[in-house]
Order: sequence, then C-alpha cells, then structure tokens
Amino acid sequence: MKLYGIKNCDTVKKARKWLDEQGIDYEFHDFKKDGLQSELLFRWEQAVGWETLLNRRGTTWRKLPEDVRDTIDAQSAHEIMLENPSIIKRPVVENGGDVRVGFSADEWSAWLA
Repeated sequence: MKLYGIKNCDTVKKARKWLDEQGIDYEFHDFKKDGLQSELLFRWEQAVGWETLLNRRGTTWRKLPEDVRDTIDAQSAHEIMLENPSIIKRPVVENGGDVRVGFSADEWSAWLA
C-alpha cells in the first residue's frame, strides 16, 4: 500500500494515524518533498477521474484566477495538479491496483477488511 499526500495535511495525518493503529504497513509519498510524476497522476485520473482528484474546497483552488477555474477541463486540471500538488484531494491511496481518494475510517475499514 502506498499513501500519497502532504505530511502536514490534517486529513493525511488522520489517515496515517489510523493505518498505524490498525497495524497496516504502508509507504508514504510526500508530494511536497518527493514530487509528483505525470504518469502517476494520469493513472489516478483514469482510475477515479480528474474531478475527484481536484480539491475545489482548498485555498490553492481559490487562489487560481477565476477564468482558469471557470474553464477547467481534464487537460488543464492535469497541468494544474502537476504544478500545484497541494490542489489534489488527500490522501490518495494505491492498494493492489485500487485507487482511493480522501479518508474515512468507516470506508477504509470495509475496504481493507
């Protein structure tokens, strides 16, 4: 299992704590420190859709110019997420070919049972 996110993100902290408490082994990849490859992002977009990955609630989204926000599509979203990984909803988790976005203890309990 590989968990992607930003070390200081509260949701990522909750997810990591939950995984540790469950005794589930995982590798952590920090977007800020380790970067993000276009191929990896493309794989996630194919698995869950760019709309799911793009966090429209955060400050990074709100800081984008209004015309960019109003005309976003798959290609521009991909470029924006590569340039600003903090705009990706977190965490992103890969487990055995499955990709999940966000954290919910109940959902993860069922998913990883």
